[in-house]
Amino acid sequence: MGFFTDCANILIKYWPSFFLGIKTTLLIAFSGTIMGLALGLLVGGIRAIKLDKTAPSSAKMIKKVYDIISWIYIEVFRGTPMMVQALFLFYALRPIFNWTYIPAGIFVISINTGAYMAEIIRSGIQSIDIGQTEAARSLGMSNMQTMINVILPQAIKNAFPSIGNEFIVNIKDSSVLMIISITELMFQAKSIAGSTYKLTETYFITACVYLCMTMTTSFILNQIEKKMNHSKTTLPQSDTFAKTMNLAKEQEEHERTY
Repeated sequence: MGFFTDCANILIKYWPSFFLGIKTTLLIAFSGTIMGLALGLLVGGIRAIKLDKTAPSSAKMIKKVYDIISWIYIEVFRGTPMMVQALFLFYALRPIFNWTYIPAGIFVISINTGAYMAEIIRSGIQSIDIGQTEAARSLGMSNMQTMINVILPQAIKNAFPSIGNEFIVNIKDSSVLMIISITELMFQAKSIAGSTYKLTETYFITACVYLCMTMTTSFILNQIEKKMNHSKTTLPQSDTFAKTMNLAKEQEEHERTY
């Protein structure tokens, strides 16, 4: 009983510090995930675009160079620890941006998440039936229009569980940002443990807080997923293909009429 009494006393006395750590953790994780998703859409979306054989040689060369650069970016940030990335980027770019700790943390999370999101989005795009692209092209859409209006919305829907999982991962992995003195939950826990000399109790509370955050986030994401009518076990049968084909048929009938 003494263990849990000590935990309760620490929580009552230091709850403002825990609360500040929770707010900072959620801010960095959420902002980093959103910005990482935007970066992943850009990188993964362009990587998934296939140029026509009739495309100019200059466009093919630019696309090839882009694919090489994006591949290097993805492999480097997926193949190195976030802690190392945080230390390197914070101190290497600090003379340029002169940034404070929170923007630096969001930047590190965003860049790291973007590498994973790029592959998630690319996989989501590849899961879309090629017939939808052909139907969209038959309506006169360009590659970019097809990607933005037809493919990407479905790819994001298909990849939503993985995108949500990245958010949960970022809530936990943000703990490594304490290495650059960001006052997230783990940083606060370390400070409290150093003040009370009760390491086991403090880190037990911290583990429980992380568990509550991830379980709550998982529950919210599951509710959103249900709203989207997205199956957890199989990819959904999107209505976009049927709508696109109906538009193509209507155009054909219109052309036959006139």
